[in-house]
Amino acid sequence: MDLSIQQLAQQSGTTSRTLRHYGDIGLLPPSRIASNGYRHYDQAALVRLQRILLLRELGLGLPAIASVLEHETSPAAALRTHVDLLRAEQARLVRLIASVEKTIAAQEKGEEIMAEKMFDGFDHTHYKEEVQQRWGKDAYARSDSWWRGMDAASQQTWKDRLATLNSDWSAAAASGMAADSTAAQKLARRHVEWLGSIPGTPASTSGSTPRGNLKDYILGLSEIYVADERFAANYGGTAGATFVRDALAVYAEREL
Repeated sequence: MDLSIQQLAQQSGTTSRTLRHYGDIGLLPPSRIASNGYRHYDQAALVRLQRILLLRELGLGLPAIASVLEHETSPAAALRTHVDLLRAEQARLVRLIASVEKTIAAQEKGEEIMAEKMFDGFDHTHYKEEVQQRWGKDAYARSDSWWRGMDAASQQTWKDRLATLNSDWSAAAASGMAADSTAAQKLARRHVEWLGSIPGTPASTSGSTPRGNLKDYILGLSEIYVADERFAANYGGTAGATFVRDALAVYAEREL
């Protein structure tokens, strides 16, 4: 297979300018350059471009994509992981569409709308009752007081930190890297440090409250990431959450 830059742009839905930019920054070098100066791409380049476009769909920037591709050990394995992530997102979107359709139907008929049906498919990760049940009322009270005590800018900074962490986890899972790799373990350490910023939990590093059994807390929480699809959605679905769990398990055994 040998496609010119124009052919590849047309078939991939990108532009020649985009492909040239990818080449200039080393993200997608042409397979060969013809005597007329035109760039051409072989099958390996097509597979690499597919990975780039898939990772763009995950919301990753070009530097993050370059890092993911650099650490890939097997493009095929990485693509299989990405298929799992896409299927999880597909399932979530199917539920979301059904939820909106039910709301439309109920409104047209003048019927009462059930809240649990309205919000199926949306990303909900913070529930007062669940936090109280799993970690106690005091844990929720401390966390709630801490959150309400921050101004809007501080809250946004914390949200941005979490969004970056989740994005980095999704990228790492999509790259096919091993859970015990150096890169994955750095993410695990960041994750535990992030948990430590939340008052009221066994991971909390604030105040004088004893941390409790941190290792068991991390191991138990990571299992919830996989078992509860609402948490798994933060990492692209079950496949991504499984990677997070496995990486945290390695970290917990080594460091906690």
